[in-house]
Amino acid sequence: MNRSAHTADQALRDEEANALFSGLENSRGLVLAVSGGPDSTALLVLAARWTKRLKRAPKLLAVTIDHGLRAEAAREAAAVKRLAQRLGVAHRTLRWRGKKPKTGLQEAARIARYRLLAETAASAGYAHILTAHTLDDQAETVLFRLARGSGLMGLAGMAHASPLPVGADRMGFLLRPLLQISKARLVATLRAAGIAYSEDPSNRDPRFTRARLRALMPDLAREGLSAHGLSRFAARMRRADATIEFAVAAARDALAPEPWSERGPVRFDTARFASLPAEVALRLLGRAVAFTGSEGPVELAKLESLYASMRQSATRLRRTLAGALVTLDADWIAVERAPARRSSARRGGSGGRSAMPKHRKKSFTKSRNKGPR
Repeated sequence: MNRSAHTADQALRDEEANALFSGLENSRGLVLAVSGGPDSTALLVLAARWTKRLKRAPKLLAVTIDHGLRAEAAREAAAVKRLAQRLGVAHRTLRWRGKKPKTGLQEAARIARYRLLAETAASAGYAHILTAHTLDDQAETVLFRLARGSGLMGLAGMAHASPLPVGADRMGFLLRPLLQISKARLVATLRAAGIAYSEDPSNRDPRFTRARLRALMPDLAREGLSAHGLSRFAARMRRADATIEFAVAAARDALAPEPWSERGPVRFDTARFASLPAEVALRLLGRAVAFTGSEGPVELAKLESLYASMRQSATRLRRTLAGALVTLDADWIAVERAPARRSSARRGGSGGRSAMPKHRKKSFTKSRNKGPR
């Protein structure tokens, strides 16, 4: 019998629970994000049990974020505080203040939540924030990103550990120790311990995409697309993504090994760039645009459109993307900070000076056929 099926509704054993926090024994302290729902309540209970088994354990600080969106939130935060006190864990309730957006509410709430958690970790001098994302959350994330056309990196889902700034000059980590544990097992663990938890009705609100995807999961599982299967898919995508990132790093070392300037130009030999596998070339170009540009992350669809134009161009090409100016010539590709737009007359892409002189007309495709020099 499949082990995951055999244990699908069983409470976590002590040895399983201890393994979730392996490697954190020497941490100064851990911030636990605890909303009061079953997943985060289980995280609080399991972490408290784990520290009690250690001779010298990290301090625990449970943090509940009241987003100010539901009247029940204050009562739920008070219930978490009582449970934390019972378990011997320090607790704080923080409130997301200010005007709430009318659209993108869940995303805005998520950003505010992580900001408040990071501020709390910084004030406490802790480097680790633990959230209660589960196997089911991972599956929903993969479906969510698949529906929105994410690339390989997005389909890799959530990582077990992600860097997160905790203060102006300190880098901490966001950890998801329950990422391979199903919600059903966490609920079974709480029931076995006789511990109550709350349910957020927004998790079932069909206005939100994640709630609609969550409702589809039982039917998808019957067709073979279970949470375990989607999580396994994410792990394989993450493995493939890491391989491509290795190739991108090698391509950068080969084509542009010198230190990059934030304003550019970053230059690539046209023929050698054209000989790269499409995904490697796309990521290398995106990295240069993000580094020299002034508008933040590059949208994948727009980057793909630029790369397609470069492959199809039979003449010298100049395009702006995310605050960067990309110039393709017969011999070089240059990526640099785009000049400021002074008037509508200069928005056609010819404003500012290029990093390269004009050359004879020659297609990217022909350069590609030349192969590496």
